Amino acid sequence: MIRKFTAAAVILLSALYLQTATAQDWSANIGYNSEYIFRGIPQKTSSAFGGVDFEAGGFSAGAWTADVGDGLEVDLYGAYGFEAGDFGFSVGGTWYTYTGDFDDDYLELNLGASWKFLSFDMAIGEYGNFAGPTLNYQFYSLTASHNGFYGTVGLFADDFDGNYYEAGYGNNLTVQDVDLFDYALAVIYSDSTLLGGESDTNLVFTISKTFGF
Repeated sequence: MIRKFTAAAVILLSALYLQTATAQDWSANIGYNSEYIFRGIPQKTSSAFGGVDFEAGGFSAGAWTADVGDGLEVDLYGAYGFEAGDFGFSVGGTWYTYTGDFDDDYLELNLGASWKFLSFDMAIGEYGNFAGPTLNYQFYSLTASHNGFYGTVGLFADDFDGNYYEAGYGNNLTVQDVDLFDYALAVIYSDSTLLGGESDTNLVFTISKTFGF
């Protein structure tokens, strides 16, 4: 329970700060994944998702939810990011929680850095692990992107282990200057260590729409 209250407090403080900022931007999103795969780990075949985000003065906060079969995954997050020339940096936190028994809670510190077409992300996390001992983990990923094409290498460390590799393309469909929706196609290979058995390769199609208000 302490972890839950800590995560909620961090996100609440971020939201309160954002309310005092001058430039504010709200948005919402909905979408569908043919396969919901997070950091190389399959969650559910055929999954709908949606969320809401708020940005102001470099700060951001939001909530996102997805169908995982046994209830919903609900993510709450907040972050601060800034740019210095071609470089970008961010620091934030994420709380992953579930309405059913699909999984237990995760609480993360998130760090990110980018330079032109390269981006690096790092997560230092704690996993509730139901009735078992709390587990600690780190996650690292490096992504290269250009004109909608991208490739990602991700790996876990500490109490979690394994790697995955992802390559894909994403863009938006526009008809007569009307932005209809975003789409993406990706190939994801997860090694046997990550999946705790045999390795697996998945082809994933995603369609989504973002609304500003």
